[in-house]
Amino acid sequence: MPPPSHLQIPIVHKITQLYKEVYILGKKIAKRDRFGVHNKIENLCLDILNIGIEAALTTKEEKKPLLRQLRIKIETAKHLIRISHDLNIINYNKYIVLQEKLQEISKMANGWLKYLT
Repeated sequence: MPPPSHLQIPIVHKITQLYKEVYILGKKIAKRDRFGVHNKIENLCLDILNIGIEAALTTKEEKKPLLRQLRIKIETAKHLIRISHDLNIINYNKYIVLQEKLQEISKMANGWLKYLT
């Protein structure tokens, strides 16, 4: 059964796809790293998903602070993923895939915020 139509917004779908990638990647990471920086990245992705869904379900006035918070979490995730790559926790190809997904999500969030202002 597909989710309700109000939750089928593109940014929520993209965030879900990002989380799936991060989750699957966790199985391939050493235990020390999986429970360190990768755990933080995974939790950030869940926070991003939560904020995206919350923004989709709130009124126009309530969306702006949520979208600003969403942008901060996305930027934090980008930096942590870059650190994971720099520490050789994730390989270059996974790094590129995750960064591209985050870039797209970031553009969608910025576009949504600009639309509201």
